[in-house]
Amino acid sequence: MIKKPLFADLIESCKTITNEQKGLAIAFERIELLLLGTFNAERLSIFQRRPHHRDLVSRFKTGTEVTELKVPINTHSIAGYVAMAQQAIIVNHPYDKDTLRDIYFKLRFEKKYDRLSRFKTKNVLCVPINHGGILLGVLQILNRQDGDFDVADMSVASDIADILGTAFRYELGGTARPFDYLIHRGIIEPKMLSNLSKNSSIKQTITFLNNEYNIAGHDIGEALSIYYQVPFIDFKPDYYEFSENDAKLSVSYLKRNLVTVIKDKNENTVILMFEPNNNALLMEIESTIGTDNYQLAFSLPTQILKYLGETNAQTNPTKFDEIIGEIDTSVDKINEASEDNSEDEPAIVRLVSNILFEAKRLNASDIHIDPESQGPTQVRMRVDGIMRDINTVPQSLHNAVISRIKIMSRLNIAEKRIPQDGKLIFNIPGQSIEVRVATLPTVAGEGAVMRLLQGGDALPIEKLNLSARNKTMVQGMVSIPHGIMLVVGPTGSGKTTTLHAILGYLNTPDKKIWTAEDPVEITQYRLQQVQVNPKIGFTFAKALRAFLRADPDVILIGEMRDKETAHAGIEASLTGHLVLSTLHTNSAPETITRLLDLGIDPVNFSDACVGILAQRLIRTLCVKCKEHYSPSEPEKKFLIRQYGEEYIGELDWPADLKLCRAKGCRECDETGYKGRTGVHELLSMTPDLRGLIYKEASIAEMKEQAMRDGMRTLTQDAVLKVLKGDTDINQAQILSGAGMWQHKQVIPISSDL
Repeated sequence: MIKKPLFADLIESCKTITNEQKGLAIAFERIELLLLGTFNAERLSIFQRRPHHRDLVSRFKTGTEVTELKVPINTHSIAGYVAMAQQAIIVNHPYDKDTLRDIYFKLRFEKKYDRLSRFKTKNVLCVPINHGGILLGVLQILNRQDGDFDVADMSVASDIADILGTAFRYELGGTARPFDYLIHRGIIEPKMLSNLSKNSSIKQTITFLNNEYNIAGHDIGEALSIYYQVPFIDFKPDYYEFSENDAKLSVSYLKRNLVTVIKDKNENTVILMFEPNNNALLMEIESTIGTDNYQLAFSLPTQILKYLGETNAQTNPTKFDEIIGEIDTSVDKINEASEDNSEDEPAIVRLVSNILFEAKRLNASDIHIDPESQGPTQVRMRVDGIMRDINTVPQSLHNAVISRIKIMSRLNIAEKRIPQDGKLIFNIPGQSIEVRVATLPTVAGEGAVMRLLQGGDALPIEKLNLSARNKTMVQGMVSIPHGIMLVVGPTGSGKTTTLHAILGYLNTPDKKIWTAEDPVEITQYRLQQVQVNPKIGFTFAKALRAFLRADPDVILIGEMRDKETAHAGIEASLTGHLVLSTLHTNSAPETITRLLDLGIDPVNFSDACVGILAQRLIRTLCVKCKEHYSPSEPEKKFLIRQYGEEYIGELDWPADLKLCRAKGCRECDETGYKGRTGVHELLSMTPDLRGLIYKEASIAEMKEQAMRDGMRTLTQDAVLKVLKGDTDINQAQILSGAGMWQHKQVIPISSDL
């Protein structure tokens, strides 16, 4: 084992060598001797990934017996597995099949290389060489002479691999950033990307380059091909076709992950991915299709979706005002019935598509099409919980817009007298967005409200912004194998997001998880998710009872709407299952009385319940422009009063307290706010609280006991977010009721608050 003081010396020496040398070959000669001496090992190799190939080549190898060694990137060899999984491993007994099987069931040791070189491999330390998430190669150290490799050795070797990846990124292949090749060719200027957030994904950047600068998809594809170091394949239906029979994967799974399996004219298999560096996904696909004989390639989301049969993904919607300008809006030219086709129909289609795209760009949760008796129709959107006027549509086009929305939602366009509900799906590059639609008759005409369902992957529990105490307690509560946990709050407060984050934490191979939801917004691997349909009698209660016959460990019930569902959930929790659900209540203690009012037995409920998490969403400050300032004395007193003077000792309250406030910039549309975060109130079921529930005590009594047990209120959690700099004091005012919430304004802080 290397002595700890040598760790830093070794890494510092490697940094010096890589900085001094002009190339990897020269640097390797010095690094090789240094590493072999420090690890007391016999051999060292660097396997370089060949651009646009599925193999590694050992360019720099200790010893002279084998001058060049090629290893496929698959799970059948040690170096190939490390490259495939991008995970460092130690194999202290490579000839032992059980040792290899414990790492991965397909892993084996190629003894022929030992035979070729008359060398006996005793132990192996193998780590991937990455840069920016892209595999460049593999570093392999063989035969430690004074014992086995250990975790400390792995850590040092990984640090060395990081140094090599950073120092020789270009020599090992590719570009440092995804779109550097476009800059190198002069297709874009670096300043073109300056308007993007640092956290913008590659998918978002592609859409931006398409929409703002009309950069061709082929050029973007070539740039990302060089970055990922895999071939780029465009949509070529004459040469490639979707291999539906061989894929053994559902089309919905392929669309969700932006991957497809295609075959060329020679029946060669190609796995086409938008994220070819997603090794976990690639290993999952490889295992499912049952072969590692394939070519890995990259393509853009729209091209992958075309191979999967989608041809209507719009990538560059025309600007709103330009579309309006194309339409003859004079009253005598507009067919007020608007059910008939007209020459303006394509423009109406694009107009509605533009509204949907704009909503997605702004990350709006709802779109409101509001008719006016006198004047144009208002297009409004709820962004970060706040309604905003976005655009207007001429009154003469209102009926045509509503009819288009109804057609997309499969509603009756002739019926205008009663409310109708439906849903539609629209596509953006790489993503399908589900939208719930509700039309309502008003005195000015039909209005429409569209809610964009936030699909996609579950948020990790670490991203919920729970306080350290609440996070630890939530993880402890859901680790109990049986009981019921409720997440409560009003509509749109993020309950579904929180529940799926908890399910993501629980989602391990040893658990079977069933969910009943309405609708299913977020999908997760391994979860068995069911969409309830009350219209045919398939309710939450019936789904829950069906789950009990399906051997569950964890059950999620979308909402406890009635006594039957609540009773069934509590029964399930008492019979050895962990049940998660939601309820529409204002606070955690109120939830208890609400369930008791439904007729739930207080003894059963208190025995079953492990915790109740109440939450709200508050606006967060734009990270680009928020500014720090020293709060005034009235502001400090307000925060102390809201948190409670008896609890203020819990806080890290510095003498020179600094808070943040909104300023406004282009990134946040001059509002000063961008995004929302949760504030939480976590009630833990304790013996004292159970005693109060048995007695059916008042909300005030239960809240007081919960506070003694450690619960902190929504307002107190908001104060924590203010002190962290996530939000400002105005948002804490709104949540506490000190602000004029009904007018979406905040009154100035004063000493009488």
